[in-house]
Order: sequence, then C-alpha cells, then structure tokens
Amino acid sequence: MGYTLRRAVTADAGALASCIKAAYSGYVAAGIDLPPVSEGVKDDIDNNIVWVAVDGDKVLGCAIVSVTGEVAHLMNVAVAPDQSGRGIGKALIVAIIFSARDAGHAIIELTTHQDMPHNVALYQHLGWEVTGQDGNKILMARQIDATQT
Repeated sequence: MGYTLRRAVTADAGALASCIKAAYSGYVAAGIDLPPVSEGVKDDIDNNIVWVAVDGDKVLGCAIVSVTGEVAHLMNVAVAPDQSGRGIGKALIVAIIFSARDAGHAIIELTTHQDMPHNVALYQHLGWEVTGQDGNKILMARQIDATQT
C-alpha cells in the first residue's frame, strides 16, 4: 500500500489545501467551472470528518464528509495527481462511508460535475446511484449498510 489513512488535524490544513488545489488543477485548466474547492479546509477539519492519506509527512489525498443533519454528504475527495492509480481515492471513500455509518447515517450523498464522467463512473462502481441533475451538477446517493465492515 505505501500509505496510511488517518483523521486530519488542524496542522494538516495547508498541505490539504495544496493537495486539493493540485488535484483539481487539470479540471480548472480545461475550463471546467468549479467552486473554490481548496478553500475552508481548516473549517472542514474543525467541523466535519476529514480523512487524509499520508506517506510519512507527505499528504497524498483527502476526503471530507459532513455528517450533520439527516443525510451524510461527501463534500470532497482529492488525490495528488502524481499518486493517481494507487487506490488512494477508493480507500478514502471507504473510510468516509464507515465514518458516516458510525455517525448513524443510512444514506450518503454527493455532488459531482457533469464534465467529470470518470468521477460518476467511479462512484457508481462504489455503490452510488445518480439521483438527479441540477445544471452542471450530477447528484448521487448511496445506501450505507449498517452491517458493512
């Protein structure tokens, strides 16, 4: 595997923001209209569940899930471009699914961009279903099995 997953701490905020920015830089360069995905990382660490993949001190990726309210929401998954293909994104997604389950949620939702069809395919492979579209946003949801381990 060559990396470990752990919960993010406030000291990770700068490295996480840099990782997120790098992960989305290709989409931004391609002209895809994205929200400011690397802003507010410290607040996310303080107010949400943030998992980080690290190799020593190097941040390789992260996932952010909000578990406030009735439905958990996967807010962001980002993997450093030079770490693609190592299974980091999938491992982070599994970690946030378990976090949402442990917080008592039976459903986790997410929003992705219509110009990122590979994201939609990955999420479908991991159990999400498309539930709608709002402009350029693809809305997806996944049931969380309480007995999953």
